[in-house]
Amino acid sequence: MIKIRIHGRGGQGVVTAAELIALAAFYDGLKSQAFPVFGVERTGAPIQSFARISKEKILSKEQIYQPDIIIVQDPTLLGAKETLSGFKDNTILIVNSEKTIDDIYQITNEKIKKEQIYKAPATKIALEIIGQNIANTVTLGIFSRHTKLISLKSLFKAINEKFKDKGEKIINKNCQAIKLAYHYYEKK
Repeated sequence: MIKIRIHGRGGQGVVTAAELIALAAFYDGLKSQAFPVFGVERTGAPIQSFARISKEKILSKEQIYQPDIIIVQDPTLLGAKETLSGFKDNTILIVNSEKTIDDIYQITNEKIKKEQIYKAPATKIALEIIGQNIANTVTLGIFSRHTKLISLKSLFKAINEKFKDKGEKIINKNCQAIKLAYHYYEKK
């Protein structure tokens, strides 16, 4: 079973990102679940959501304390203790950031290896393509490419299902932004 924890701020679509991962995994023929942590969240407050992906039935319902993958939608949360808690030797860190991998490595106090970090400027892509500072779907392009846990085809299908009430224009912009993040490559 793959355990995913997503960090962001209220209003950034953290819960939606987990739901999209679970839905795309389901479309890829896997078992999945997504759930948030609810407290006294408000717009801008740090929040978390979780997703699990497995080939077998998922029985666990608790929060994820030792994730296999951590997605950070808001790069200002990288320095927060909770963001990297439970980080293991093989945990993957996916970050929405315009900073270099070296810069991210320094911010994490060198607790992880540079090879475990994947990033793209998801906010910049979201602003350019979608026209809003909501990078949750864009970070899933990075997630899809570097984990190979969900296919782009299934992610697009999940976007179509989840955003069907928002209209085709919003769906197309999100898919375009996801594709751009998926193909993002930083030259070293």
